[in-house]
Amino acid sequence: MGKRINVKKLYLLCIVCYFLIGTSLYGQSSVARQWNELLLTGIRGDFARPTVHARNLMHLSIALYDTWAVFDNQATTYFLGKSVYGFDCPFEGIQSPQNLSAARTEAMSYAAYRIIYNRFLYSPRAFITIPAATQLLNDLGYDETITSTDYSTGSPAALGNYLAEQILKYGLQDGSNEGLGFENQYYQPANLPLEMDQSGNSIIMDPNRWQPLSLAEFIDQSGNPIPGGTPDFLSPEWGNVLPFALKETDLTTYTRDGSSYKVYHDPGLPPNIGINETWTDEYKWGFALVSAWGAHLDPADGVMIDISPASIGNNPPLPTSIPDYRSFYDFENGGDASQGHSINPKTGQPYTPQVVPRADYARVLAEFWADGPESETPPGHWFTTLNYVNDHPQLIKKFRGQGELMDDLEWDVKSYFALAGAMHDAAISAWGIKGWYDYIRPVSAIRFMADHGQDSDPNAPNYHAEYGIPLTEGLIELVEIGDTLAGTNNENVGKVKLYTWKGPDYITNSDSTIAGVGWILGENWWPYQRPSFVTPPFAGYVSGHSTYSRAAAEVLTMLTGDEYFPGGLGEFHAPKNEFLVFEDGPSVDLTLQWATYRDASDQTSLSRIWGGIHPPADDIPGRLIGEKIGIAAFELAETYFTGKANLPTFEEEVTIFPNPLTTENNKLTIAIHKDISTVEVNLYNIAGQKLWNKTTNIQSHLPYIIDLDFGHFPHGMYYLQLIGEDWNSTQKILIMK
Repeated sequence: MGKRINVKKLYLLCIVCYFLIGTSLYGQSSVARQWNELLLTGIRGDFARPTVHARNLMHLSIALYDTWAVFDNQATTYFLGKSVYGFDCPFEGIQSPQNLSAARTEAMSYAAYRIIYNRFLYSPRAFITIPAATQLLNDLGYDETITSTDYSTGSPAALGNYLAEQILKYGLQDGSNEGLGFENQYYQPANLPLEMDQSGNSIIMDPNRWQPLSLAEFIDQSGNPIPGGTPDFLSPEWGNVLPFALKETDLTTYTRDGSSYKVYHDPGLPPNIGINETWTDEYKWGFALVSAWGAHLDPADGVMIDISPASIGNNPPLPTSIPDYRSFYDFENGGDASQGHSINPKTGQPYTPQVVPRADYARVLAEFWADGPESETPPGHWFTTLNYVNDHPQLIKKFRGQGELMDDLEWDVKSYFALAGAMHDAAISAWGIKGWYDYIRPVSAIRFMADHGQDSDPNAPNYHAEYGIPLTEGLIELVEIGDTLAGTNNENVGKVKLYTWKGPDYITNSDSTIAGVGWILGENWWPYQRPSFVTPPFAGYVSGHSTYSRAAAEVLTMLTGDEYFPGGLGEFHAPKNEFLVFEDGPSVDLTLQWATYRDASDQTSLSRIWGGIHPPADDIPGRLIGEKIGIAAFELAETYFTGKANLPTFEEEVTIFPNPLTTENNKLTIAIHKDISTVEVNLYNIAGQKLWNKTTNIQSHLPYIIDLDFGHFPHGMYYLQLIGEDWNSTQKILIMK
């Protein structure tokens, strides 16, 4: 599960094997599992977009679940025959098939194929993903040229095609801006880009806000070069996406520069520097801790720790107050307040200690949970974890650990549906928070503080009470005369120096050398990452990894009815000198181990601190929010399984789809979810000239649907205005030719 050795070569090898041996690659796996694995392959070959792929996992899981549930006597569908946030998916029913298993397999396969084909047609490795999807469809005995959506004939293929068509249409109006390639519509960064090939960070204007990074070459976590070297903020407006189980009572809407930011499970303001003394101190402590943990990344330091569940895992309740973070994390030695497990409850025996260099543990954590390069992003990583659990011989496939034993197909479609709902909502919540709070990353904050000096001693050089970094003996000090960092003419004397990972410039060959740890100028600090990546291109607060992971851990715990991995132990082996990509290592064979799903989640969170990506302030709120999201998503999914579903509703006044309009679809559909008796519709061009007008009396039930043929209007941006008796709404639409 997760990342693999020599991942690029292995990725290509797996594809070659797939073409050679077809579906036997998956053995006896259910058809749902086969299409889930194919989607994960597509994600690994696409741009590293965790928000977009959480949504892809959700939509594929809906397709798999609905084509199973439509033939079940108890479960109810999510999409077929339902209205999802005002989007209607009409369904007149389909005749009972003579061969239930065959009908489900056929309907699932066509629905999955159409969704994957549509979503990955223009991905960087579409030349691999699309043929692999077609090959799987063919190996299952189906013809991709069958495109009919007329399921009234009783055709399972047509049903699958129809369901995929409706899900894809829904995706064009769900708030993701898929029609324009998920581009940002209004977010603007507060800071100029940090030039990573330059020292310091003197250009930052607001040290509390996110700062883009400018690199000579930027390669995303999936190994794709991004033109320009200065990537935009990924998905800062993702709070606009329609959720799964998030409720209107979870939502706070903020406004900045005239635009709205939707925040679910609002955690409040993170520690900001310069607001007050307490918040400033917490800001400095958190980012200084990230640098201090960088000092743990050299296996030559001789520090050995037990990384088995006997010593790691079983955390106490998470702190709910930011000042309490200091007692939860170990500033100097690393790690959190985990207490370990006295015994494995499945065997009744103590866990076997595994003593390894702390540096190897920290480095493997940072790379394994980084989900890149060539990996499946955090939401996909948790699907690989679920599949790992599903393959375990000791797993008993009983829902919540109770009742009747499920067959593989039922277990897979239900587990995917519940987990996907959680991953989808985690993306919406975490990125909604990221977009609004727009919080700074460690590389920007540490270099900024180092530029301003130290705040600990007014009588020492380079003192800055407000923006200086706190000195810590052996970790954060000042350069003195005679220091190796002093410079030829002592030009660096008095500057801040950090004892930490030295950075990628010290790696001459990633296959045989390491950077190691030592004193560097603070203005040159670098996270434990590749020089072509540095930090994900979006704000830090809250940690997406922490949110996704805790949500997934809750789903897996509730799904299996057991907080422990099957057998009381989950594992991933990292071979000596073969696993690490950033540099050589690990220096010994080691195996990541987790007793419980929450232990794995907590380990994910720590990996981001050792990787230089997040301070504690990003981590804890993500864990707390993820817990709420995972529980809510699982409980909502369960209502569909029992046939008593009640989808959360929102007071969205208007939805418009598709947007943009294309030559393939000239009809614009407006759904009005407001109780009004008349509506006036006006279309304006971008210069404010009225081009079209219509007034209609509303006689049908909500939502009121208006279909307009706008295909004759030229390419461009327009404003669509709707006016009721005491209400109006104006939205942008794009017509593309």
